[in-house]
Amino acid sequence: MTTRASRSDWLIFAALGFMWGSSYLFIKLAVDSFGTFTLISLRLGIGAALLWIIVRASGITLPRERRLYGHLLVMACVNILIPFTLITWAEQSVDSALAAILTSAVPIFVIVIAPIFLPDEPIRVNGIIGLVIGFIGVVVLVSPELTSVGGNPGGELALVGAALAYAVGNVYNRRNVRGVPPLIPAVFQVTIAFVIVTVLAFVVERPLESRPDLEAIFSVVWLGIFGSAIAYLGYFRLLGRWGATRTSLIAYTLPVVGIILGFLVLSEPVDGRIIIGTGLIIGGVALVNGRWGKRRLFSVAAQAESA
Repeated sequence: MTTRASRSDWLIFAALGFMWGSSYLFIKLAVDSFGTFTLISLRLGIGAALLWIIVRASGITLPRERRLYGHLLVMACVNILIPFTLITWAEQSVDSALAAILTSAVPIFVIVIAPIFLPDEPIRVNGIIGLVIGFIGVVVLVSPELTSVGGNPGGELALVGAALAYAVGNVYNRRNVRGVPPLIPAVFQVTIAFVIVTVLAFVVERPLESRPDLEAIFSVVWLGIFGSAIAYLGYFRLLGRWGATRTSLIAYTLPVVGIILGFLVLSEPVDGRIIIGTGLIIGGVALVNGRWGKRRLFSVAAQAESA
């Protein structure tokens, strides 16, 4: 069962939107200084080191169930390795803002997948309407990008694939990794993905020959601390309380964060389209989390359990 959102839940939601939304900018700043796997390995290495420090300081007991570690291996691949690789590779040729925009399709995938596997997350009236309103907000925000020419279909398709991987990871984690402190899936997921991608970096690339500038180094540190360590701690806490569908709405905030950062850092203009689109996204998120329209419409998992 998902719970009603508390003030701390909303703070985590906002923080995740900022940390992951800003990650696209920092990936773009660092991607030219490293290979794809090298950049991912560095950020995950920093994230894993920080998470293990927190584990040791908290004195938390590591689980002994072998089956759980199998699920965490799958999660490391589906929720980190695959999407991180697709996003980092795509941003070699796709703008960071467009990357955030295309991966905002996560909630659309989740609302289709979740009712099949999660009996406590059926399709509801407010979920459908809220997701539609939020997606319209995203379309309003990105309307100039949709009509531009000279795009990169391969990179854009990779970003949609990353959104699908995140959606599958949301549902898989919610179904198979329950009742575990958020720190456990966070530290093992990041660590396992780090080991795999580091091997790939040394096999495919030449990570020791990288010569990053200060901007790239700062970007990697930011991605490691905030985008790979702290963010996943908040994500797993929120996923356990809100469920896959509501938590996936973080993806709708990513274009908003990108636009705000563009305004504050790059002095990019803010017009009526941006204000309307942002308002629709906020309204869609609020509707999915509100009390209105909780009537169940569809849940394959619930029907199977009843049978």
